Amino acid sequence: MKLPKWLRKTLVVAITACTFGLVTPPSSLMAADEPTTDDARSSDWPQGDRGPQTASVAAESAAQALPVTRQQFIEQTMEKAARQSYEKFGRKIAPVIEDEFRDVILPRIEEVIASLAEQYPEEQLQYLAVTENPSGGMGERIFHIYRVDNGEDIIRFHVRREHPPQDGYWFQFHYHTYHDGFQAHYELGKIYWDKNTPPQWRT
Repeated sequence: MKLPKWLRKTLVVAITACTFGLVTPPSSLMAADEPTTDDARSSDWPQGDRGPQTASVAAESAAQALPVTRQQFIEQTMEKAARQSYEKFGRKIAPVIEDEFRDVILPRIEEVIASLAEQYPEEQLQYLAVTENPSGGMGERIFHIYRVDNGEDIIRFHVRREHPPQDGYWFQFHYHTYHDGFQAHYELGKIYWDKNTPPQWRT
């Protein structure tokens, strides 16, 4: 049976006081509350993909992290970007488009990320992070890059389906930036799918 937090604290204080600190309270009384697996996987927090941390906790973690160089930031961000992209594509779409995505789209994403890295002093790059859980179904989100200290998005990388008349389906990759309130579409490239309707994302 799990004791209430207040009772555990009371017992720790009582044991320490009664034994003049000679007896260490059991570790089960001193353990901090850990989130359950279900809590850790919950997507009910704001933005749905940044975890249950508040901005202040995330910022504190970032401040304690080892600083990164621009090149390290680019490499680490690209690794996460590729992982989130393939997770979004799912098992049905990824095998069809992965070669063209790797050869055409990923290098352009890297150019954008490298340009972003140039806009920040190296000591601030540790405050930039990549979101997880790309949208499924018909959603466009692949991943966003945001500031962990205030939770605000900097760049949003998306992909949308296009079906021009008398043509098949295309995947149009693009990004938005905070500079214009994420209104403009900056195209990264297109990949042709087929004349048949593509599966939903993450399937």
